Amino acid sequence: MLHCIEIENHFAAWRTATLVALAQGLAPESIEWRIKEGAGGHGSLSGQTALDYGDTSGNAALGSDAPAVHVSKGLSALLHDAALYREPDRWAFLYKVLWRWQCGDRAAASPADVDGARLYRMAKAVRRAKHDMIAYVRFRKQKPDAQTPEYVAWYEPEHDVLAWAAEHFAQRMGRSSWIIATPHGAAFWNGEQLHIEARPALRHEHRCDTEDEAEALWLAYYRSTFNPARLNEAALEQHMPVRFWKGLPEGHLIPAMISEAKSGARRVAQASGVAALGGKSIPVEAEFAQPARDQPSSLDACRRCDLWRNATQAVGSSGPRDARIMLIGEQPGDQEDLSGKPFIGPAGQLLDLAIVRADLSREQLYLTNAVKHFKWEPRGKRRLHKTAAQREVEACSYWLEQELQTVRPSVVVALGATALNALLREKASLRDYMGKPFELEGGWGIATYHPSFALRQQDDAARDKVLSAISEALVEARKLAASVQAEPRSVP
Repeated sequence: MLHCIEIENHFAAWRTATLVALAQGLAPESIEWRIKEGAGGHGSLSGQTALDYGDTSGNAALGSDAPAVHVSKGLSALLHDAALYREPDRWAFLYKVLWRWQCGDRAAASPADVDGARLYRMAKAVRRAKHDMIAYVRFRKQKPDAQTPEYVAWYEPEHDVLAWAAEHFAQRMGRSSWIIATPHGAAFWNGEQLHIEARPALRHEHRCDTEDEAEALWLAYYRSTFNPARLNEAALEQHMPVRFWKGLPEGHLIPAMISEAKSGARRVAQASGVAALGGKSIPVEAEFAQPARDQPSSLDACRRCDLWRNATQAVGSSGPRDARIMLIGEQPGDQEDLSGKPFIGPAGQLLDLAIVRADLSREQLYLTNAVKHFKWEPRGKRRLHKTAAQREVEACSYWLEQELQTVRPSVVVALGATALNALLREKASLRDYMGKPFELEGGWGIATYHPSFALRQQDDAARDKVLSAISEALVEARKLAASVQAEPRSVP
């Protein structure tokens, strides 16, 4: 037996009818869904975030035997978005998905399922339509009176997202009155209340011919920023699809600018504003071509590279300024960036263990890094370490040289390849220098692993092997420092 269910064309009406149908045990194939004559396509958005379909309060028609329908948060979001997909059989399809879920078939919400894939596709299209409407609605200002709003916009959405977008604009345009007209309805805002009208609108009914000074300014700005030499038509049409151009004030400029670029403007671009200089070209090394700049007076004021932009603060050194042994790491990590102190994170804790094994203490050592700012990349809510580039190491060599001249250590221990390159001022392989002390001006250098390398090992045995190598290097540094005849030094 075929049951006919007639509803208004919005989610709230479908939800109520769905609970009734589930209470009666009606299978999807036994229902014919119909839309009431004159029923609008935009219901209120209130209540559309509810996850519990079992709440039947206020629905007297459901009776006391209505089943409790509990869906996951993900499925609820998919149903709400897909309900705005403009398709004749959407309500029948959504009921089919919910029926399968209620019967225990959770595959209905999986993108690997036929129905699940369709549901995801519908929701994705609606979300894209929401984004497009927010991005491409353009209001034109007109002279307001008692009957007409201050701003008028015409838009042709692919799906029933008018009510959603209208609430977005109502929250952002204050008390300015406006209307957004579409072929399937219109949204009115009088500065206090939002009204959605389902009557199809005609574009000429909401045409605004009033001269808009702000729009003229925008068109002049838009044209002045266009660079024909950098035109990429495919990218332009991907980010601003052609179907939206007719609703944009700048839309009528785009074809002409593209045509001009193709007919020669692309070749000359902005060349008219560049003077042609004669004379002979003289080759100059890049490092000498840079303008002379004042050196930074403090580490916090350093702008020699761009790492300071995303770092919390510069991380300096720690330890006595007359230390016989200096340890150079690569760069501060997340915890060091937040505290401003070197080697206090997980790698610093392993270094402390290696220092104790070498019969040394932090108070005897001068600890610093080749790079003074934390370089990182986002990974979810975490900041993950990213290896410093050579130009960033070279930029920070200014500070490392100052530290070496001030402390004048007898032995310098380079922890990792980046520290070794910074110390030698050239590209070097850590493997070639491991276990073999090398001479430096005024002392010795020793290369070993950075303690973070131990953290990346897969098992305890490998981790302990790396830690032992670091300890052995520190033992060698202690012996070399004791054997070097200390020259009388004054601490600045």
